Amino acid sequence: MKFYIEEVGKSVPNGLFLNGEWITETATKFDVINPATEEVITAVPNCTSEHAEMAMNACDRAVTEWLARTPRERSEVLRTIFDTMQEEKNTIARLITLEEGKTLKESTGEVDYASEFFRWYGEESLRLGGEMRQSPSGKHTIVVTHQPVGTALLITPWNFPAAMITRKIAPAIAAGCGVVVKPPKETPLTSMYLADLMQRCGVPDGLVNVLTTDDAGMLTEALVSDHRLRKISFTGSTGVGRLLLGTAAKRVLNTSMELGGNAPLIVCEDADIDTAIEGAFVAKLRNAGESCIAANRLFVHDAIYDEFCDRLVERFEELKVGNGLDADSDVGSIISRKELEKLKAIVAEAVEDGATVATGGTALHEKGFFFAPTVLKNVEPDARILDQEVFGPVAPLVRFRDVGSVIQQANDTPYGLAAYVFSEDVGNAMRIAQRLNAGIVGVNRGFVSDPAAPFGGMKESGIGREGAQDGIKEFLETQYIATSW
Repeated sequence: MKFYIEEVGKSVPNGLFLNGEWITETATKFDVINPATEEVITAVPNCTSEHAEMAMNACDRAVTEWLARTPRERSEVLRTIFDTMQEEKNTIARLITLEEGKTLKESTGEVDYASEFFRWYGEESLRLGGEMRQSPSGKHTIVVTHQPVGTALLITPWNFPAAMITRKIAPAIAAGCGVVVKPPKETPLTSMYLADLMQRCGVPDGLVNVLTTDDAGMLTEALVSDHRLRKISFTGSTGVGRLLLGTAAKRVLNTSMELGGNAPLIVCEDADIDTAIEGAFVAKLRNAGESCIAANRLFVHDAIYDEFCDRLVERFEELKVGNGLDADSDVGSIISRKELEKLKAIVAEAVEDGATVATGGTALHEKGFFFAPTVLKNVEPDARILDQEVFGPVAPLVRFRDVGSVIQQANDTPYGLAAYVFSEDVGNAMRIAQRLNAGIVGVNRGFVSDPAAPFGGMKESGIGREGAQDGIKEFLETQYIATSW
């Protein structure tokens, strides 16, 4: 059930987590690769449709036990998970870095962010209000309550192995739902560790189940065909989101979708250059650019374009790219060979469209999947790179002169997840922000994620919100009870 990882310094779980037990023996397994070394960390089990049914059975039993506890008791369990994640932060961070490739500093920050969802929703679970009011006629009483939506399938991506899981699990179990977690095949080990941690903190057996597979379609089909599944919460690409929505429509399942992005970053003429450079650096290079809210299109006013470009290049060239487990690494690895090759092709295409590589633009190191932090200058407004989600450390810089035109161009995309605006005139920045078709807008800051704030997008970037009060509502159904005293 557990295996020793030298880089982590302890044994960690490896298996399907079903009804509080670990299943390690399955017909097939798949390898988990360390992207910094290209070495196999371990092989993990492939689940089957029978395991999916077992998970649904486990949720049925566990929810009854969970809801029999008082709200305070359930809240204390979530708080204990937060405390334990903080106590075991270093272990979890090293595990994240080992399988995902980001630096230890970034992984440590991710654990802080990920654990906070349990503290936040432990508190929110005590404040699930209802409503009672007299009907307009005065003859009846309207009572409104909120009930758990039911068993939920949680599907998460590889780029934030802890945070993407916890911001779904925490509100789900706080609302009283059992869950089946399908972690990404690239980074399943963090999910297993967290499942073990939650069990140690008092989560009843079967409330949280983790099924690993390299055949997501098989597992999704098996779970969706079970009438007891009532919710799908997915974070990933818009393309996969469309497929899941189609699948969910057959059973009219409740869905939450946090999908792709193509975030614009607008630097106005009056922006503070230091603030804008730091904001652009964070918005672009966090997690080596492998983030759905990463700044993918950097629009810089012509009056400060050259200075901004030179200083961003200088900032990028100061960075050391290397194994995230090395303390002096500033930027870690890309997740896979496939993604690395995609980045090389994107940069080549941008150059073909007239861009100039100001720095970077190449793969690094003989071993591992590393790409140099890249600044592309003189990118034309119609360049193909601006029409796609660049999942990597590539910053294309576009000149602009007219604010109205740049807002139009920023909105000229099917995506609407995140955007960034930099201006010393906060009123001007707010006016621009309100005209951007994005669910999240950072004003004079490049880091915007917060468990206490709603996270989600407009247009093809998603449906629903995670975080804040909105996140727990995604796992609740509103019930109206018509009464006469």
